Amino acid sequence: MPPNLTGYYRFVSQKNMEDYLQALNISMPLRKIALLLKPDKEIDHQGNHMIVKTLSTFRNYVLEFEVGVEFEEDLSIMDGRKCQTTLDMPPARATS
Repeated sequence: MPPNLTGYYRFVSQKNMEDYLQALNISMPLRKIALLLKPDKEIDHQGNHMIVKTLSTFRNYVLEFEVGVEFEEDLSIMDGRKCQTTLDMPPARATS
């Protein structure tokens, strides 16, 4: 069984984020704002149901989904887009 990811995660660092945002065609002004943010994540993981809260001084964002089930992700707070998203968990690691 995959690990339970419930917890509060503090932002530590980002690498190549501007290149990533540019590849997604995010506008330059929005990229600059995003690079200034240091968002934390609060995750509530119950079985296959997950709620991921992105918390920042600019705006908070809540993503709620079932693992492995496609859903429409509304990115209107970022750039006005909507996309079909499926999030899966990595398989559990074997322990010896």
